[in-house]
Amino acid sequence: MPNRNEYLNKYKKENYKRIPLDVTTDKYEKIKNHAANRSESVNGFIKRAIDETMKRDSQ
Repeated sequence: MPNRNEYLNKYKKENYKRIPLDVTTDKYEKIKNHAANRSESVNGFIKRAIDETMKRDSQ
């Protein structure tokens, strides 16, 4: 029987796609600070920004 980590890794591999994103250190710090000011993680902020932009662009 696979352990929990093996299950999670398999699930992520089948259901998620990683998107590498390179930004300058200065830009990352700005993103990090902005997200922190909104009590968000950097990942959460980027996902929200994408969702909001896609919604706005489809209107």
